[in-house]
Amino acid sequence: MMLSVYTVFLCTETIIKGKKEGEKKKKLTKSERLKLQQEEEERRLKEEEEARLKAEREAAEKLEREQVEKRKWEELVEKDQLRRTEEFEELFLLEKCFIDAEKWKKEVRNLSKWFHYIKCDGSPDPSVAPEMNTFISLWKEKENEDIDAVIKQSKLVLELIEKLELVLLDTPPHELTDNQVAQYQTSIMELRELLHFKFNEATETLLRQASSFGDTDSGNMEMIIKDENVTLYVWANLKKNPKYKTIKFGDTDIGFTIPKLLASSDTAVRIFHTNYDHISPLSVVPRPVKTEIIDAIIEDFTNIETTQEEAVPQEGSEEVAEEQELEIVPTVPEGEVKMEESTLFIRQSNLSVSKEEVESKKEEPVVKRSKKEQILPGPVETIPEVPQAEVPTDEEVVDLKGFTPLGGIYHLNILQLPPQAKQIKGWTIVEVSPSLPPLPEQEEASLDKKKKLISGGLQKFVYPPEHTDDNPESENHHKPIEFVITINRNVVFFEKPMMARWDTEGKAWRTDGFISLYYDMAERNISFSLETVYPVTLIQDNHIHMPYESWELRPVGDNEVILNVTTTFTDIDIHVKDSQCMLAAVEVGENYELSHLLKKWMNISSLIIAMKQTGLNIFPSEYSGAYVAVNDKDPLVEMKTYRQMALLASSFSFCWSKWNQACGPQNVILKVGELLKKEYVEDDEWSIYMYNGERAQKLKINESSNTFSGELEEHTELHSTLYHMIKDFASKEAMEKIRNSNYLFVDAVCKLLLSVRVLTYS
Repeated sequence: MMLSVYTVFLCTETIIKGKKEGEKKKKLTKSERLKLQQEEEERRLKEEEEARLKAEREAAEKLEREQVEKRKWEELVEKDQLRRTEEFEELFLLEKCFIDAEKWKKEVRNLSKWFHYIKCDGSPDPSVAPEMNTFISLWKEKENEDIDAVIKQSKLVLELIEKLELVLLDTPPHELTDNQVAQYQTSIMELRELLHFKFNEATETLLRQASSFGDTDSGNMEMIIKDENVTLYVWANLKKNPKYKTIKFGDTDIGFTIPKLLASSDTAVRIFHTNYDHISPLSVVPRPVKTEIIDAIIEDFTNIETTQEEAVPQEGSEEVAEEQELEIVPTVPEGEVKMEESTLFIRQSNLSVSKEEVESKKEEPVVKRSKKEQILPGPVETIPEVPQAEVPTDEEVVDLKGFTPLGGIYHLNILQLPPQAKQIKGWTIVEVSPSLPPLPEQEEASLDKKKKLISGGLQKFVYPPEHTDDNPESENHHKPIEFVITINRNVVFFEKPMMARWDTEGKAWRTDGFISLYYDMAERNISFSLETVYPVTLIQDNHIHMPYESWELRPVGDNEVILNVTTTFTDIDIHVKDSQCMLAAVEVGENYELSHLLKKWMNISSLIIAMKQTGLNIFPSEYSGAYVAVNDKDPLVEMKTYRQMALLASSFSFCWSKWNQACGPQNVILKVGELLKKEYVEDDEWSIYMYNGERAQKLKINESSNTFSGELEEHTELHSTLYHMIKDFASKEAMEKIRNSNYLFVDAVCKLLLSVRVLTYS
């Protein structure tokens, strides 16, 4: 116990002593404090000096690297400038294939007239106005044609309309005069009107014989007349039994329910479905700007081929000296001076030149260029503006720039039943409409006027009845008419469509006026009610497939490629072989019948029309930028890229890149890989290329990089064209295949790319 107490005492004493010593150590003298401060200041200054030296060293190293990179870039640019003329000249010679293709197509258009002449089948040449006028006049004069005769003749009429539409679509604008465009459009409208008029006449003839086709059960006539282009559903109320108010045609789901007033009257109901749309207004045909500048440029460039065929002058000769001389030429945007065929490509890529732009060019000071530079692409001096879409102010009016009728037109008609034939004592008595005297030539009536003049012809049954003083509230007691229609399986709706009716007075499709609208998309049936009848149709968004999720253009054989476009709803493959195209594959499920389109070879214009009519619209219009969030690109750069992609398409696969959206509107970025013996390019074999219309480069980044960088790939150079940039990494076999490509194939690929515009709408 004594030991423990002593131990505690010693510990306590030690602690107290340690505290006193610590207190003594903390108490420094003034000199000591100054010394410590001086040491700390010296240490801080030393650290700052070391940091400054390090920063200077790093800045010097960075400056040196930048200078090295700048010198390297300047060397690459200088090297590119030295061979720029040579590369542009070579590209110019390669792009002559587009001129050759235009010449070939022009010859085909000219020969088509001769082939039609020697065919001598009695059909008119739709491009010859007198022949069309004679054809229309002769068919107008035929009366009392039955429905079979009209359907047979309608095939020829539809063929003539299609030919005229293709002429307006395929012929370059500078080859068509304003009078020709007006003539073709007038012929189309007259054929449309005449065809519908003839179907009305045939319906009248059929209804006059309705008593001969009465059903054994109801006593009324129910008839379905079907053709590849039209389907006619006709019901004639012969017995006027109010019990038969709901009618269903045959084994179809198509039918209607009428109110008691109609079921007890001399009425007929016609549902006339046409697979074509002859109601919507014709599309506007673009017209070129007529100026002396553009005409002179086209003339100059059409003579370049002859100039290049002359003998090459020797060095030191007078011709060489003259070639180096400078001459004064107008400053013109390159989009206007790219050969005679450029007008077509500018139209396809939604480029246009306004009169104001041309006038401004006339007033600009002239510049001096060498003769060689005249035939080479120059800097973009004018970027044409995309036209603004005019949106209807009435929300119920369908904007046909953003939406389109799909699946044909359903003409709904409530008709006055004509007098029926009567059998009396072995005689058949038929009431005949009195004939009208022919009109003088100077007072020749239009078809609309002729319809009103025909006495006893096909007459509409006015429903609901017009307001009268005797029964001022009669209009409130008439129920709407219910219809059920079926969507054909040869058209694809990826979303629930809108229903629209034709407003005759406003000349527009409207979405109002429908009652109890119901869609059964599984059975493809639509039921609705109307207070009065109109032509109706289904409306789908023109840009439902835009923007595209991805795309790829890959070669699959000699002069063969497949363009794959993946959208939100489907995957589409378009096969190009030589000058023909076809829809090779599309993912739509098993509920559709697309045998009329799949695996059918046709030219690109016919394919575009057929795909749009089927609901597979991946072809932007000049107004699409107002409806889609596009990856905005310079149209001239885009056009140049498509042309060079087409030149390389025989050996190289091109694909969508996510960096195309990060490089700005003046540049395009795409993945490229050589593809000769395999079916697809492997992921690690793709390369990233950037092009701005004047310079192409291979980038160091790949598709999995975290950030975008314009840094060049190691050991690569700059080139003035995308073609020569890719050529640096091409095998001899690939270049040999490219040189042997058919010019019609190259033209078809370019036209397809210009029509789909994958670089902007992806």
